[in-house]
Amino acid sequence: MKARFDMRRNALVYLAAAIGVGTTVGLLREPEQPAAVSVAQAARDSAAPAVAATPVPAPALQAARAVLDGVGLESSPREARVQTALAALQGRVGKQSDPDALRMAFKAYYNYKAEHPEQVRKPYLYYVDYGLDARTPRGYVFDMEALEVVDGPFNVAHGRGSAPNSRGIPTRFSNRNGSNATSLGLYLAQETYAFSGKSGGQQYSSVGLRLKGLSGKFNSAARARGVVAHGAPYVTASRAGRSEGCPAIEPGRARKLLPKISNGGLVFLFSPLERSWKVSDPWVNGGSNG
Repeated sequence: MKARFDMRRNALVYLAAAIGVGTTVGLLREPEQPAAVSVAQAARDSAAPAVAATPVPAPALQAARAVLDGVGLESSPREARVQTALAALQGRVGKQSDPDALRMAFKAYYNYKAEHPEQVRKPYLYYVDYGLDARTPRGYVFDMEALEVVDGPFNVAHGRGSAPNSRGIPTRFSNRNGSNATSLGLYLAQETYAFSGKSGGQQYSSVGLRLKGLSGKFNSAARARGVVAHGAPYVTASRAGRSEGCPAIEPGRARKLLPKISNGGLVFLFSPLERSWKVSDPWVNGGSNG
């Protein structure tokens, strides 16, 4: 503990010298230690002549910030993981509807995993950006341990209660039974099963993946509503139709991906259009910072 404090103290001393601000010495206190006297006060007490601060080149400031970050003063461990994931994956993601979309997804993933490690038994995150229209590929599966894109981008359906047609951007989201709307937030991927549905008057079957909503009032009714991930013939390589609220994908892709993320992966459905969800989702905005 003392060694870590010494590293932090040395880093802060370097930063204080670089910026030319003597009063930051007061930040070096450990709990239970006497308060440090500021450099300015010490100068007055000793009647030493004042020394003007000398501008320091930008590289020195950057180096100081890097030292601070290296000893954990500028980010929590979870935030560091989010930053690492963004650096590795953001360049692999195509069009995004919002600059904070991936950050929110990764924050929710790492917050939930840190607090419920026994639930997150697989490293996969199925992510959908519903701020994009149904003709734009908006789904990905990430490996959050290897920090690789497993698949994507690919087309994903939205609920018919979320948009007036299958071509537009979903604008309405609901957790209510019978709404046929998409529900935003974080989900735990649970068991797979034999899914059957109807499209264009024809029955079809596919693999289905049951989802447990984790974002409180925004998606807690997912299982009761029958909101699942599944394959559907109305989702193709060129467009996605509308579901009853399910993040449905192409049948062949469903057979490949859904068993992979089942029983311990996570799912995150995003939209920039639902402000109340963005500021209140418990896993995007909550969790401790340890």
